[in-house]
Amino acid sequence: MTLPENAFFELLRTVFGKIKTPFSKQVLMNDLERFLLRDDIKNNINNYLNHDDCLVIAAVAVLNEPALGDLEAFFAGELSYTALHDLIVNLEERFIIYRFFEEDHNRRISRLALNPVLEPVLAPIAADISLLFPSIAANEAHTDREQTTPVKALVDDRILAALLSFVSRNKLFFRAGGGIRQKVDNTAKTLFPDLPMETVIGGMRVLGLFFDEGETLVPDYRRFTAFGNLSRRERMAYCAAGILAYADSREGAAAAQNADTFSPWLLRTKVHNYAEIISRLYNLMDPERLYPHTTIRKLAYLPECGRDVNIDKNNSDKIIDAMKKTGMIVNEATTWRRMPLTESVPSKEGGSVAIVMDTPNTLLVYPEIAYNDAISIAAFADVIEAGMTVRFELNRDSAVQAFNRGFSAAAIIELLQRLSHNRIGENVLFTLRDWEKRHGDVALRKGLVLTLAPEQRHLAETKALAKLIVETLAPGVYLLPESMEEKAAQALSKAGVAIIARRGECRSEEPASDTLRHFFQPLPDNVSPAAKLSRTGRMDGGSSTPILIDNFHSILKQMRLSGEARDELAARIDRRLVLCESQLKDAVVRYEKLEARGLDYVGKALIAKQALAMQSPVEAVLPGKEKQERIFGIPKALEKVGSESVLVLELLDEGEMRIPLGKISLLRRIKKSIFEG
Repeated sequence: MTLPENAFFELLRTVFGKIKTPFSKQVLMNDLERFLLRDDIKNNINNYLNHDDCLVIAAVAVLNEPALGDLEAFFAGELSYTALHDLIVNLEERFIIYRFFEEDHNRRISRLALNPVLEPVLAPIAADISLLFPSIAANEAHTDREQTTPVKALVDDRILAALLSFVSRNKLFFRAGGGIRQKVDNTAKTLFPDLPMETVIGGMRVLGLFFDEGETLVPDYRRFTAFGNLSRRERMAYCAAGILAYADSREGAAAAQNADTFSPWLLRTKVHNYAEIISRLYNLMDPERLYPHTTIRKLAYLPECGRDVNIDKNNSDKIIDAMKKTGMIVNEATTWRRMPLTESVPSKEGGSVAIVMDTPNTLLVYPEIAYNDAISIAAFADVIEAGMTVRFELNRDSAVQAFNRGFSAAAIIELLQRLSHNRIGENVLFTLRDWEKRHGDVALRKGLVLTLAPEQRHLAETKALAKLIVETLAPGVYLLPESMEEKAAQALSKAGVAIIARRGECRSEEPASDTLRHFFQPLPDNVSPAAKLSRTGRMDGGSSTPILIDNFHSILKQMRLSGEARDELAARIDRRLVLCESQLKDAVVRYEKLEARGLDYVGKALIAKQALAMQSPVEAVLPGKEKQERIFGIPKALEKVGSESVLVLELLDEGEMRIPLGKISLLRRIKKSIFEG
């Protein structure tokens, strides 16, 4: 109803032929609706639908009335721009989809929608989106095992623990001018042979697991602990999101020629959005099925996944790569499989062994180890290998560092015995206890010192204050944690002390744990029923198409028509616009030449002039020795160079191309949408 009158009546004439006067748009629309709702017409529309038609119909439904650019991005790598454009225009001519326009920030955006009148025909196709996302059952796949080499995830719980150990033992991590120190980088390449250290460390910095202080990279142990409150799936999704956000920040820094500086808190929204996309994409994949690369890329475009983040072809490929790095998906030949990411439970008696001492002082960590246990090992042992296997070494320096952080030999021994099922040698236990004894012989202590006069020492026995005291250093001299000054003052005030000496500047408390929970928000663990991938399948439409087309061509042969009229009606039949015999016999024919081949120089010139006047896109085919070259663009000029006419095309991707008409083996004008112009 909103079409210009010339376009409106031209479209209606393809259905009804001659239109009786006086014209009434509303009456004609009612007639068109009755025509489309006839059982025989609906049956023919359904029989005409082929595989590509169903792809576009399902995509328009699942993407919820997408803009044309969204549909192009969705089918990138599967349908060429030319093929998709042809499909959309053809489906518009057949009344299956239509365009409407909306204003967005002073831009006029064209969106695609399904014809509600044809809901009985289109609803089954729109409801079953399995056609858009092909996959095969894993047990039915016949992959070449020689080409399918298992690839270890670059990042998992053990690698996170290994990185924590590595960073905590290398204080001077960065060069003064930026970048990782050469010595540190060389050591990292030996310990982590497959790990892109800068990328992964950058991703962990985005997550706030590590932060830099000048040339030093410092672990945030509290945030590592908070990370353990997430499930393994959520941790890997956040790791992948951190890697993606770091790559984005690096690209932005390079474009702005800025230093590699960023704040995890400023990036937390982007990190969470990426993590949510990755988690939803992971949830959409069935672990018992294998998915082609194009299927996973398209899944990332679903509104269920791509919320709040602009997903394009490059972005979706980066998402897939980040999921591979974190072991969420694994490549098998030409397909991808979702890997199980169940949470490992802490090892107990009767459960599986999580570590084994392969030498008196080194321990081999199995993949089954729980995250919190792996992180605890990293606190008191040095990583010495983090490739296909992960191994740590117990030594004096690493143990002393753990004692300084509050670990006791008893706690370390209890952990090792539990994880190994009591298979730790007595010499290791003796050594740990000896190191702890020597650690306590000479001490530099850091904390809050409380001094009480002899007549006030009874206050140290009050419940509120006693629980804050870490150690009694001497009679009347007590050590408290640095962060407990305010609580100690409150406890003394409640005990009736009116005057309290507070020398030195009061330090504020560390961020509360709920702040960390806000940073690492839980991720969705399911998908809505609408986003479930149905595998019931739909029999590919178009099985009756050849019969219908042959029948209409037979009718056309019996009609007495001019050559041009016959060609136009034959083209309508081939484009599946003819739904009943009356559309041939009552047709109003306006011949439209759309392509010219080979030596038809005059025809190619005519096509070029028409496309130039209408600003219609064209497809030019150039012959080649091995295969033809197809070029798509918008005509900008038809220039005369000597005796030759040269077509100037503005290419779809970028740039301009000049092609002599004589070198074109096929020039085809792509019909513009009936809703354009």
